[in-house]
Amino acid sequence: MRTSVAGMGNALMDILVKIDSDDILNRLELPKGSMTLIDKEKSFQILELVRSMPKSYTPGGSAANTIRGIAALKNPATFIGSVGNDELGKMFRESIAEENVDPVLLTGSQPTGYAIGFITPDSERTFATYLGAATEISPDKLKEEMFAGHKVFHIEGYLIIDHPLILKALELAKKAGLEVSYDMASYNVVKDNREFIRKILAEYVDIVFANEEEARAFSGKDPEKAAEDLGRYCKIAVVKTGASGSLIRMEKENYMVKAIEAKSVDTTGAGDLYAAGFLHGYLRGMLPEQCGKIGSLMGGKVIETIGTKMSTSTWDEIFRQIRQISED
Repeated sequence: MRTSVAGMGNALMDILVKIDSDDILNRLELPKGSMTLIDKEKSFQILELVRSMPKSYTPGGSAANTIRGIAALKNPATFIGSVGNDELGKMFRESIAEENVDPVLLTGSQPTGYAIGFITPDSERTFATYLGAATEISPDKLKEEMFAGHKVFHIEGYLIIDHPLILKALELAKKAGLEVSYDMASYNVVKDNREFIRKILAEYVDIVFANEEEARAFSGKDPEKAAEDLGRYCKIAVVKTGASGSLIRMEKENYMVKAIEAKSVDTTGAGDLYAAGFLHGYLRGMLPEQCGKIGSLMGGKVIETIGTKMSTSTWDEIFRQIRQISED
């Protein structure tokens, strides 16, 4: 059985900053809980604003987080992206390679992209993202060999704004015999690209992940009805409902999976790591509920730390619980 996953997304370094209130978000006109694209000038203004605040750096980008999680679960994993010829790009490349991800990284002419993540006391995160070199993946740079030999191709919703790139990637993935996993990633991206998303769901996507807001932005319905709508297009539809858990729709059946108990300090990467856990179970032929339980486990554990890098002891506990879930 092929257990390898290739992912494509924005190669970003996450710069995470804890703030005491929503005041900075309001001042910068950043919708709380969203990802807002910013230009280089505004990114410099924000960096200057947070210059004296404690910060942490970690490889980021939705698909990269998922692929790193998949690799940590001992699955062969590849990440396709673009970075700049600079220190942040070197940091991104070396960091994911150390996490056993095969980096297929193009070198762009712009600086490496970064996402400035504001973490509020309720552990919600709001990103202001300068894409930089991440945008320099173009359809002509995608090659068939990037997709060969994998089982699943995973894409992040933030790339959806580049319709030609997404269509070329999906065509190559399907030509190589891969199943396609798509994470909707942000409700504002879904709202602005609804018809294109409907097209790719119908023609290419096998597994779709959405949170409650993203599902509502797509269908205008509550999670259960939204999962039914998404399930009409895809083999598997997953709607994550935060502390309530997740709803999985497969073959006209609904499966409800509870969230694990967790003390949230930063929700960065929760959905991305859920997808990693779910796909880990899926690659091994587990039942929908088992896949969802592993997803919830991964998503629950990552919110107990700042950023997406978890400790060795946390991973030991994750593997112990996965063994238990696989035996149920």
